[in-house]
Amino acid sequence: MNISLSYQSCNLCPRNCKVNRTAGQVGFCGGSHEIKAARAALHMWEEPCISGIRGSGTIFFSGCSLKCCFCQNSSISQDLTGKTITVRQLADIMLDLQEQGAHNINLVTGSHYLPSLLSALDLIRHRLLIPVVYNCGGYESIEAVRAMKGYIDVFLPDLKYYDSALSAKYSKAPDYFFHAFKAIEAMISQTGKPVFHQEVSEGQSISLIQKGVIVRHMVLPGCKEDSKKIISMLSSLLPDHSFLISLMSQYTPYRPMEQFPELNRKITSYEYNQVVDFALESGLTEGYMQKKTSAREEYTPPFNLEGLPDN
Repeated sequence: MNISLSYQSCNLCPRNCKVNRTAGQVGFCGGSHEIKAARAALHMWEEPCISGIRGSGTIFFSGCSLKCCFCQNSSISQDLTGKTITVRQLADIMLDLQEQGAHNINLVTGSHYLPSLLSALDLIRHRLLIPVVYNCGGYESIEAVRAMKGYIDVFLPDLKYYDSALSAKYSKAPDYFFHAFKAIEAMISQTGKPVFHQEVSEGQSISLIQKGVIVRHMVLPGCKEDSKKIISMLSSLLPDHSFLISLMSQYTPYRPMEQFPELNRKITSYEYNQVVDFALESGLTEGYMQKKTSAREEYTPPFNLEGLPDN
Protein backbone atom coordinates (compact mmCIF):
# COMPACT_ATOMS: atom_id res chain seq x y z
CA MET A 1 0.00 0.00 0.00
CA ASN A 2 1.25 3.50 -0.79
CA ILE A 3 2.15 4.99 2.62
CA SER A 4 1.76 8.54 1.30
CA LEU A 5 -2.03 8.12 1.53
CA SER A 6 -3.03 9.07 5.04
CA TYR A 7 -5.98 9.51 7.41
CA GLN A 8 -3.79 11.64 9.70
CA SER A 9 -3.49 14.47 7.19
CA CYS A 10 -6.15 13.35 4.78
CA ASN A 11 -5.14 13.46 1.14
CA LEU A 12 -7.27 10.60 -0.19
CA CYS A 13 -9.17 12.66 -2.77
CA PRO A 14 -8.49 15.84 -4.79
CA ARG A 15 -10.04 18.02 -2.07
CA ASN A 16 -6.92 17.37 0.03
CA CYS A 17 -8.67 18.41 3.26
CA LYS A 18 -5.58 17.62 5.41
CA VAL A 19 -7.77 16.96 8.46
CA ASN A 20 -6.68 14.37 11.04
CA ARG A 21 -9.43 11.80 10.77
CA THR A 22 -7.80 9.61 13.43
CA ALA A 23 -8.30 12.44 15.95
CA GLY A 24 -12.01 12.87 15.28
CA GLN A 25 -11.76 15.56 12.62
CA VAL A 26 -14.05 15.20 9.62
CA GLY A 27 -13.36 16.33 6.09
CA PHE A 28 -15.66 17.01 3.15
CA CYS A 29 -16.53 13.31 2.74
CA GLY A 30 -17.89 12.99 6.28
CA GLY A 31 -15.87 9.86 7.00
CA SER A 32 -13.71 9.05 10.00
CA HIS A 33 -10.74 6.67 9.94
CA GLU A 34 -13.17 3.81 10.64
CA ILE A 35 -14.90 2.11 7.72
CA LYS A 36 -18.63 2.70 7.50
CA ALA A 37 -20.82 0.68 5.13
CA ALA A 38 -24.54 0.40 4.46
CA ARG A 39 -25.01 -2.79 2.44
CA ALA A 40 -23.10 -5.85 1.21
CA ALA A 41 -25.04 -8.12 -1.11
CA LEU A 42 -25.32 -9.59 -4.59
CA HIS A 43 -26.39 -6.81 -6.93
CA MET A 44 -27.98 -7.32 -10.36
CA TRP A 45 -28.18 -3.77 -11.67
CA GLU A 46 -24.66 -3.09 -12.90
CA GLU A 47 -23.48 -3.47 -16.50
CA PRO A 48 -24.10 -7.03 -17.81
CA CYS A 49 -20.40 -7.91 -17.84
CA ILE A 50 -20.25 -7.09 -14.11
CA SER A 51 -23.58 -8.38 -12.78
CA GLY A 52 -23.58 -11.46 -14.99
CA ILE A 53 -26.09 -14.10 -13.92
CA ARG A 54 -25.43 -14.44 -10.19
CA GLY A 55 -24.74 -10.82 -9.39
CA SER A 56 -21.90 -8.55 -8.37
CA GLY A 57 -20.75 -8.75 -4.74
CA THR A 58 -21.43 -5.11 -4.00
CA ILE A 59 -20.38 -3.25 -0.86
CA PHE A 60 -21.80 0.26 -0.48
CA PHE A 61 -19.73 2.59 1.70
CA SER A 62 -21.06 5.62 3.59
CA GLY A 63 -19.85 9.14 2.83
CA CYS A 64 -18.54 10.63 -0.40
CA SER A 65 -16.02 13.17 -1.64
CA LEU A 66 -18.68 14.66 -3.93
CA LYS A 67 -21.94 16.31 -2.95
CA CYS A 68 -24.08 15.70 -6.02
CA CYS A 69 -27.41 17.42 -5.44
CA PHE A 70 -29.19 14.66 -7.42
CA CYS A 71 -27.49 11.68 -5.75
CA GLN A 72 -29.79 8.65 -5.67
CA ASN A 73 -27.74 7.21 -2.80
CA SER A 74 -27.83 10.40 -0.73
CA SER A 75 -28.98 8.56 2.39
CA ILE A 76 -25.52 7.00 2.57
CA SER A 77 -23.36 9.44 0.60
CA GLN A 78 -24.55 12.57 2.43
CA ASP A 79 -26.64 11.47 5.42
CA LEU A 80 -24.02 8.81 6.29
CA THR A 81 -26.48 6.00 6.99
CA GLY A 82 -24.48 2.86 7.72
CA LYS A 83 -22.57 0.81 10.26
CA THR A 84 -18.95 0.88 11.37
CA ILE A 85 -16.96 -2.25 10.51
CA THR A 86 -13.35 -3.29 11.00
CA VAL A 87 -10.79 -4.11 8.34
CA ARG A 88 -11.04 -7.79 9.31
CA GLN A 89 -14.82 -7.72 9.02
CA LEU A 90 -14.59 -6.11 5.58
CA ALA A 91 -12.22 -8.85 4.45
CA ASP A 92 -14.62 -11.51 5.73
CA ILE A 93 -17.55 -9.81 3.95
CA MET A 94 -15.65 -10.06 0.66
CA LEU A 95 -14.98 -13.75 1.19
CA ASP A 96 -18.63 -14.34 2.11
CA LEU A 97 -19.81 -12.63 -1.10
CA GLN A 98 -17.41 -14.86 -3.05
CA GLU A 99 -18.97 -17.89 -1.33
CA GLN A 100 -22.43 -16.66 -2.35
CA GLY A 101 -21.33 -16.90 -5.98
CA ALA A 102 -20.53 -13.26 -6.74
CA HIS A 103 -18.79 -12.77 -10.07
CA ASN A 104 -16.65 -10.03 -8.52
CA ILE A 105 -16.24 -7.80 -5.47
CA ASN A 106 -17.66 -4.37 -6.19
CA LEU A 107 -16.44 -1.55 -3.91
CA VAL A 108 -18.85 1.38 -4.27
CA THR A 109 -17.67 4.87 -3.28
CA GLY A 110 -14.81 3.72 -1.09
CA SER A 111 -12.25 6.40 -2.00
CA HIS A 112 -12.27 7.97 1.46
CA TYR A 113 -11.49 4.60 3.09
CA LEU A 114 -8.81 3.55 0.61
CA PRO A 115 -6.02 2.66 3.10
CA SER A 116 -8.45 0.37 4.94
CA LEU A 117 -9.77 -1.21 1.73
CA LEU A 118 -6.26 -2.08 0.61
CA SER A 119 -5.45 -3.48 4.06
CA ALA A 120 -8.55 -5.70 3.88
CA LEU A 121 -7.51 -6.96 0.46
CA ASP A 122 -4.03 -7.70 1.80
CA LEU A 123 -5.58 -10.00 4.41
CA ILE A 124 -7.28 -12.19 1.79
CA ARG A 125 -4.97 -11.76 -1.19
CA HIS A 126 -4.54 -15.53 -1.72
CA ARG A 127 -8.15 -16.48 -0.91
CA LEU A 128 -10.04 -13.99 -3.07
CA LEU A 129 -10.25 -15.57 -6.51
CA ILE A 130 -12.62 -13.18 -8.29
CA PRO A 131 -11.91 -9.72 -9.76
CA VAL A 132 -12.13 -6.60 -7.61
CA VAL A 133 -14.12 -3.68 -9.07
CA TYR A 134 -13.53 -0.10 -7.93
CA ASN A 135 -16.82 1.73 -8.48
CA CYS A 136 -16.41 5.48 -7.98
CA GLY A 137 -17.61 8.96 -8.88
CA GLY A 138 -14.45 9.62 -10.87
CA TYR A 139 -13.16 12.34 -8.52
CA GLU A 140 -9.90 10.56 -7.72
CA SER A 141 -6.30 11.62 -7.31
CA ILE A 142 -3.51 10.14 -9.41
CA GLU A 143 -1.80 9.04 -6.18
CA ALA A 144 -4.86 7.08 -5.12
CA VAL A 145 -5.10 5.31 -8.48
CA ARG A 146 -1.42 4.42 -8.34
CA ALA A 147 -1.86 3.02 -4.82
CA MET A 148 -4.46 0.58 -6.17
CA LYS A 149 -2.04 -1.09 -8.60
CA GLY A 150 -2.08 -4.82 -7.95
CA TYR A 151 -5.32 -4.58 -5.96
CA ILE A 152 -7.98 -3.44 -8.43
CA ASP A 153 -8.79 -5.38 -11.59
CA VAL A 154 -11.67 -3.33 -12.99
CA PHE A 155 -12.22 0.41 -12.63
CA LEU A 156 -15.80 1.67 -12.96
CA PRO A 157 -15.56 5.48 -12.75
CA ASP A 158 -18.17 8.07 -13.56
CA LEU A 159 -17.29 10.96 -15.82
CA LYS A 160 -20.10 13.29 -14.81
CA TYR A 161 -19.28 16.69 -16.28
CA TYR A 162 -17.01 18.55 -18.67
CA ASP A 163 -18.09 22.08 -17.74
CA SER A 164 -16.59 23.28 -14.45
CA ALA A 165 -19.59 25.53 -13.88
CA LEU A 166 -21.88 22.50 -13.91
CA SER A 167 -19.66 20.44 -11.63
CA ALA A 168 -19.39 23.36 -9.19
CA LYS A 169 -23.12 23.95 -9.26
CA TYR A 170 -24.31 20.36 -8.89
CA SER A 171 -21.42 18.60 -7.09
CA LYS A 172 -19.41 21.38 -5.40
CA ALA A 173 -16.33 20.38 -7.39
CA PRO A 174 -15.28 23.01 -9.96
CA ASP A 175 -12.11 21.02 -10.71
CA TYR A 176 -14.03 17.79 -11.34
CA PHE A 177 -13.18 17.17 -15.00
CA PHE A 178 -9.50 17.99 -14.57
CA HIS A 179 -9.04 15.36 -11.88
CA ALA A 180 -11.53 12.78 -13.21
CA PHE A 181 -10.08 12.66 -16.71
CA LYS A 182 -6.51 12.34 -15.44
CA ALA A 183 -7.62 9.57 -13.08
CA ILE A 184 -9.30 7.70 -15.92
CA GLU A 185 -6.15 7.98 -18.03
CA ALA A 186 -4.17 6.51 -15.13
CA MET A 187 -6.72 3.71 -14.65
CA ILE A 188 -6.46 2.72 -18.32
CA SER A 189 -2.68 2.83 -18.16
CA GLN A 190 -2.82 0.52 -15.16
CA THR A 191 -5.28 -2.11 -16.46
CA GLY A 192 -4.68 -2.08 -20.20
CA LYS A 193 -7.44 -2.98 -22.65
CA PRO A 194 -10.55 -4.73 -21.29
CA VAL A 195 -10.19 -8.48 -20.86
CA PHE A 196 -13.19 -10.81 -20.68
CA HIS A 197 -13.88 -14.36 -19.58
CA GLN A 198 -16.65 -16.50 -21.02
CA GLU A 199 -18.52 -18.46 -18.38
CA VAL A 200 -21.50 -20.80 -18.56
CA SER A 201 -23.83 -20.23 -15.63
CA GLU A 202 -27.32 -21.63 -15.18
CA GLY A 203 -27.27 -22.81 -18.77
CA GLN A 204 -26.36 -19.38 -20.14
CA SER A 205 -23.08 -18.24 -21.64
CA ILE A 206 -22.01 -14.89 -20.25
CA SER A 207 -19.06 -12.59 -20.90
CA LEU A 208 -17.59 -11.25 -17.66
CA ILE A 209 -15.00 -8.50 -17.47
CA GLN A 210 -11.83 -9.54 -15.68
CA LYS A 211 -9.69 -6.46 -16.20
CA GLY A 212 -10.15 -3.02 -17.68
CA VAL A 213 -12.03 0.28 -17.41
CA ILE A 214 -15.70 1.07 -17.97
CA VAL A 215 -16.42 4.81 -18.05
CA ARG A 216 -19.94 5.69 -16.98
CA HIS A 217 -21.72 8.86 -17.97
CA MET A 218 -25.25 9.67 -16.86
CA VAL A 219 -27.04 12.17 -19.08
CA LEU A 220 -28.61 14.96 -17.01
CA PRO A 221 -31.69 17.02 -17.92
CA GLY A 222 -30.74 19.94 -20.14
CA CYS A 223 -27.08 18.89 -20.29
CA LYS A 224 -26.82 16.94 -23.53
CA GLU A 225 -24.29 19.40 -24.97
CA ASP A 226 -22.04 18.85 -21.97
CA SER A 227 -22.43 15.11 -22.53
CA LYS A 228 -21.28 15.55 -26.11
CA LYS A 229 -18.18 17.42 -24.92
CA ILE A 230 -17.33 14.51 -22.63
CA ILE A 231 -17.73 12.08 -25.50
CA SER A 232 -15.49 14.23 -27.70
CA MET A 233 -12.77 14.19 -25.05
CA LEU A 234 -13.00 10.44 -24.56
CA SER A 235 -12.93 9.67 -28.26
CA SER A 236 -10.13 12.08 -29.14
CA LEU A 237 -7.77 11.77 -26.18
CA LEU A 238 -7.96 8.12 -25.08
CA PRO A 239 -6.52 5.22 -27.11
CA ASP A 240 -8.94 3.27 -29.30
CA HIS A 241 -10.40 0.13 -27.71
CA SER A 242 -8.82 1.00 -24.36
CA PHE A 243 -12.10 1.25 -22.41
CA LEU A 244 -15.83 0.64 -22.58
CA ILE A 245 -18.38 3.42 -22.29
CA SER A 246 -21.66 3.09 -20.41
CA LEU A 247 -24.18 5.79 -21.31
CA MET A 248 -26.85 5.96 -18.64
CA SER A 249 -30.41 7.22 -18.94
CA GLN A 250 -31.39 6.41 -15.35
CA TYR A 251 -31.41 9.94 -13.93
CA THR A 252 -34.32 10.09 -11.49
CA PRO A 253 -35.18 13.13 -9.35
CA TYR A 254 -35.48 11.44 -5.96
CA ARG A 255 -36.93 14.53 -4.27
CA PRO A 256 -37.95 18.04 -5.37
CA MET A 257 -34.95 20.34 -5.70
CA GLU A 258 -36.07 23.94 -5.19
CA GLN A 259 -32.57 25.27 -5.80
CA PHE A 260 -32.25 23.46 -9.14
CA PRO A 261 -35.73 23.25 -10.69
CA GLU A 262 -34.22 22.28 -14.05
CA LEU A 263 -33.34 18.90 -12.52
CA ASN A 264 -36.87 18.11 -11.35
CA ARG A 265 -37.57 15.88 -14.33
CA LYS A 266 -36.27 12.77 -16.04
CA ILE A 267 -34.38 13.16 -19.29
CA THR A 268 -36.30 12.85 -22.54
CA SER A 269 -35.78 10.14 -25.13
CA TYR A 270 -34.65 12.89 -27.51
CA GLU A 271 -31.91 14.06 -25.14
CA TYR A 272 -30.62 10.56 -24.52
CA ASN A 273 -30.78 9.48 -28.15
CA GLN A 274 -28.89 12.60 -29.21
CA VAL A 275 -26.03 11.64 -26.88
CA VAL A 276 -26.04 7.99 -27.95
CA ASP A 277 -26.01 8.94 -31.64
CA PHE A 278 -23.15 11.36 -31.06
CA ALA A 279 -21.15 8.65 -29.27
CA LEU A 280 -21.63 6.24 -32.16
CA GLU A 281 -20.67 8.91 -34.68
CA SER A 282 -17.55 9.59 -32.59
CA GLY A 283 -16.49 5.96 -32.80
CA LEU A 284 -17.42 4.94 -29.25
CA THR A 285 -19.17 1.73 -30.26
CA GLU A 286 -17.90 -0.56 -27.49
CA GLY A 287 -20.00 -0.42 -24.35
CA TYR A 288 -23.54 -0.12 -23.07
CA MET A 289 -26.64 2.01 -23.29
CA GLN A 290 -29.76 1.89 -21.12
CA LYS A 291 -33.44 1.62 -21.78
CA LYS A 292 -35.53 4.53 -20.57
CA THR A 293 -37.18 2.12 -18.08
CA SER A 294 -33.93 2.27 -16.10
CA ALA A 295 -34.99 5.67 -14.77
CA ARG A 296 -36.86 4.20 -11.82
CA GLU A 297 -36.34 4.63 -8.08
CA GLU A 298 -36.59 0.90 -7.41
CA TYR A 299 -33.21 0.37 -9.05
CA THR A 300 -31.67 2.01 -5.98
CA PRO A 301 -31.17 -0.78 -3.43
CA PRO A 302 -32.32 -0.52 0.19
CA PHE A 303 -29.48 0.54 2.48
CA ASN A 304 -30.63 -1.63 5.34
CA LEU A 305 -27.27 -2.99 6.54
CA GLU A 306 -27.82 -6.27 4.70
CA GLY A 307 -24.74 -8.46 4.72
CA LEU A 308 -22.98 -6.55 7.50
CA PRO A 309 -21.94 -8.22 10.78
CA ASP A 310 -24.21 -7.95 13.82
CA ASN A 311 -21.38 -6.74 16.03
